[in-house]
Amino acid sequence: MNSVTTVIVNYQTPELLVNAVHSFKRIYRNVDLLIFDNGSEDHSKDVINELSKEYGGSVRVHFEEKNIYHGPALDKSLRMLVETEYCFFLDSDTKTHKSGFLEKGINLLSSDENNYALGHMITVNKRGFKDPCGIPIVVTPYLLMKTNPYQKFPPFIHHGQPVLENFSEAQKNGYRIIHFPMEEYVDHLWRGTASKYGYGLGLKGKVEYVLNKLGL
Repeated sequence: MNSVTTVIVNYQTPELLVNAVHSFKRIYRNVDLLIFDNGSEDHSKDVINELSKEYGGSVRVHFEEKNIYHGPALDKSLRMLVETEYCFFLDSDTKTHKSGFLEKGINLLSSDENNYALGHMITVNKRGFKDPCGIPIVVTPYLLMKTNPYQKFPPFIHHGQPVLENFSEAQKNGYRIIHFPMEEYVDHLWRGTASKYGYGLGLKGKVEYVLNKLGL
């Protein structure tokens, strides 16, 4: 599949990354994979270089000098590093166990020019907290999307739900977000960067939490 690039962002989770890459490549050997290292200060670089050697030209690497956080890393990948029509974001703490989701997902997205992104969909309020009457978004651990429409809308940002502003604006402009059961094909282990190091949102994150609790 030459139309899609898979991107895995890594920040100091090299052991998880190895499992994510191996399990994905067992099923999609010939799909291009970009490993975006987000300024890791452990032995991640050595591990990533070994993975690149193991899989040859089908694995590219990018090393940031410092941690720019997850959302901006996704944004930089889309704006500067991914050249294919579709991009599939996969978290480092995942295990791919079943084939077919890329083929089915691309068929769905390509069936209508306004279909923009798909994956496990939730609804959230304006602050990114779950709300059954909120804005539909697709979560980032396994997200397939078109690359070309992305730059029409606000970038993915450093936030608990980094896609929120982009997907919200896209839907206001007639694009569709589609639910697709990625969890039937990929296990998300919830052991990645956020569980180890948090989201790095600091005071802003605490303020957002309090305001949400107050209904503001």
